[in-house]
Amino acid sequence: MTDLVEVRPGVYHDSVTLMRVSQALTARPEVAVAVVAMGTDLNAGLARDLGFEVPPTTPGDLLVAIRAATSADLGEAAAELERQLATTGSGGGKARDEAPPRTVRSAARSWEATVALVSVPGEHAFAEALDAVEAGLSVMIFSDNVPVEQEILLKDRARARGVLVMGPDCGTAVVGGAGLGFANVLRPGPVGVVAASGTGAQQVTCLLDIAGVGVSHVLGVGGRDLSAEVGGRSAVQALRALDEDPATELIVLVSKPPAPEAARAVRDLGLVTPVVAALLGPGQDDLTAVAEKALRALGRDVPEWPSWPAGEAPAREGRRPLRGLYSGGTLCAEAALIAGADTTAEAGFVDFGDDAYTRGRAHPMIDPSLRREALRGVASGVVLLDVVLGHGADPDPSSWLAPEVRDAVARGVDVVVALVGADGDPQGLRAQAARLNEAGAAVFTSNAAAARHARRLADG
Repeated sequence: MTDLVEVRPGVYHDSVTLMRVSQALTARPEVAVAVVAMGTDLNAGLARDLGFEVPPTTPGDLLVAIRAATSADLGEAAAELERQLATTGSGGGKARDEAPPRTVRSAARSWEATVALVSVPGEHAFAEALDAVEAGLSVMIFSDNVPVEQEILLKDRARARGVLVMGPDCGTAVVGGAGLGFANVLRPGPVGVVAASGTGAQQVTCLLDIAGVGVSHVLGVGGRDLSAEVGGRSAVQALRALDEDPATELIVLVSKPPAPEAARAVRDLGLVTPVVAALLGPGQDDLTAVAEKALRALGRDVPEWPSWPAGEAPAREGRRPLRGLYSGGTLCAEAALIAGADTTAEAGFVDFGDDAYTRGRAHPMIDPSLRREALRGVASGVVLLDVVLGHGADPDPSSWLAPEVRDAVARGVDVVVALVGADGDPQGLRAQAARLNEAGAAVFTSNAAAARHARRLADG
């Protein structure tokens, strides 16, 4: 084996782009392993753990580490690396006719912006978001691992400035038809959504889209907004904004069970626009039932949600273990409630999008490696997992999941997939479903229906 290790000072590309470059190189038959990443301590340590001799790096350096069978193979891989980086359109230190803005505030002045998207490591998000708020911008904070004290300060300052903070850990928003973060391609329509859950909002809005009903706006507020500490600060602002929006005829509020004080804050607003609440928890409606309530409130018919059953499996007697391998936290919690599963035990349900799993790595909607390893480790029983489509997500999730499904089915494992997406999504909702179904999975567009089916299989 032959190694190539380079440190390129001052060359920046975003982490998602670099992860995909690494995956493309590793997929080449002559390449054993490739790490193309910013030179953080975590990434440099990962390369050293793989046996590369890595010189000192800084987070502002681009780290390249490639191992191939021969020098000729390594040369071809290096050439492919340059081709990949040349098409990313980011970084690289190329000269420009005009120097780019160096701060959020200067960018707001240069581009006449109204919304800023902050997606930096959590320890740096506060400064950038505060800069946006002070510049008079609403801000979506995609970053996670932001301390709650900073979240409260940002939201109080935003309220004083008359702008909205969406997040931290806000994965999904649609503002005036423009999708931010993990965003499905949704038709315009009369439903406004306020969501303390990204994948919860995606499930509801995708079901509405399948039923022919679109959205006006989807305003994510971050998973902690309705906690006792944060008290619904952004949810209150977002609900009032949608209530004043003439294009919004119905509001859907999506959240895990709120703290009592946060529930009072959002309940006592005296809104004119009707609100349908999706508050996940024991005794509450599941997300599919909430979408159906919204349709009925608008006078629309509830369709039969598309599903693709698996081929008839051999009869299996007795109760079998049920594992949940999820990328969406709210989808995971909903499925565990329906299936009666443990979300903490090793043999229960796991949310791979939780902060504990995303520190230093891309979200599992983008990077499937942890879930792939977990699926390979299931020797028997039933596996339930979500696949979330849309912009920002894996461009072709069935390309890696279908082979894993075939292998799992061959081991005697039943695989059930909750496929969350809209017909307009770039991955192709029905094409993804067909490939996963052909591999042996039972596929449902309703996460609740998928969980009930998985529980029936596990119960025998």
